[in-house]
Amino acid sequence: MRTLRRAARGLVIAAVAVCLVAVLPAAAFAHVKVTADAAVQGGYTALTFRVPNERDDASTTKIEVQLPADFPLASVSVKPHPGWSYEIEKATLATPIESHGAKIGEVTSKITWTASGEESAIKPGEYDEFSVSAGPLPETGQLAFKTLQYYSNGEVVRWIQDQTPGDEEPERPAPVLKLTAKAGTASAPAPAAESAATAAETGPDAGVSWAIGLSAASLVICLGCAAALALRWRRAG
Repeated sequence: MRTLRRAARGLVIAAVAVCLVAVLPAAAFAHVKVTADAAVQGGYTALTFRVPNERDDASTTKIEVQLPADFPLASVSVKPHPGWSYEIEKATLATPIESHGAKIGEVTSKITWTASGEESAIKPGEYDEFSVSAGPLPETGQLAFKTLQYYSNGEVVRWIQDQTPGDEEPERPAPVLKLTAKAGTASAPAPAAESAATAAETGPDAGVSWAIGLSAASLVICLGCAAALALRWRRAG
């Protein structure tokens, strides 16, 4: 009898452990993201880069955001961030772009924010947001902003992987901003047709909410199976 009970207890513990291993990574889903209240092709907008700290033993001390080289932005302004300094890097264009009747041959290519000290760094369990005003936005379906996240322990997380709509999200995706066609024009095509899940997205955190909801449902099912297994072993005993 004791042997059966021990076996049942071991199976229950193993089942719960397997469920947690499968579920928790999705619940811990948190990436660097870029959002905007309105991102209309041809217009200007305030971009917000949301940076969560994914480490429990180090703080985020520096953020590097690369602006898209294939779609240069003529005007970029950085909003001062308390406790952080910023540096702007410029790039010379092989072919100047036109903005409001003027030829622009040099544009902002990278913005780097650096914490002034440990107190202003992004600590474990925290996130912060950095804002930039930019435009005119190009006539394309989306813009990718490759980002590097520096931690106080020397680790550098590179959010630079390209995302192909319809495919599984990469481990370190670059932040992507979806653009809306201006009124009276057809929407510029994205690199590929968006998946149904992407089309149904209602906000910048919809993917996170969906993942957490699915994880919670999976955990409930796993715990139910473990309880049923324990009851079955008890009756058999």
